[in-house]
Amino acid sequence: MTRFLSLGGVLASALLIVLGIGAIVVGASGRSEVRDNVQRERITGTPDMTPSASAAAINAAGVKGVELPSCSVANQPVKTGSQSKCFADYIRVHALEATGGKTYAQMPRFMGKNGKPTEDEKQAARDPKTGKPVDNPQRNIWVTATALSTALNTSFFAERVALFSIVMGIALVLTGIGFLVLSLGLLPGRRARGGTNA
Repeated sequence: MTRFLSLGGVLASALLIVLGIGAIVVGASGRSEVRDNVQRERITGTPDMTPSASAAAINAAGVKGVELPSCSVANQPVKTGSQSKCFADYIRVHALEATGGKTYAQMPRFMGKNGKPTEDEKQAARDPKTGKPVDNPQRNIWVTATALSTALNTSFFAERVALFSIVMGIALVLTGIGFLVLSLGLLPGRRARGGTNA
């Protein structure tokens, strides 16, 4: 019975080690693919993508209450998930700067007849071809900014998942090795030899 349990332990240990190695390989491959895809886009940070330069630009635009990133990618090629997240944070700063500190949801939907944004569809300017109300063009800034920042944040998330997979793989391998040592120590022949040597 002890031999059967020990062999079961050895098999379970081997399975843990194999799963751990698999998780490490998949995680490393995923991390590499994320970085390759990010680099393929040839993204480079603009000169103002530093906390101090962004603070100056926000103050000059008269926008208040903008949370500035603490990272910097100014004039740097974006190659990693962390740099992608940093770039995405600055996209948000630029969008707030361009829209006077208003988010997409805070901006009026239409462009008024007087050239100012309005929520009132009756006061909206009309497209001469379709007759439909003209959308507020500043809202398109947020549509573009959100699409770009979401893609960049996804690469950050994917890189973190890959890193988690690698860490979990290492933990599984170490756990499997620990169980293997315990299982081999329970085998009857090994215990008997251990007793003779003692």
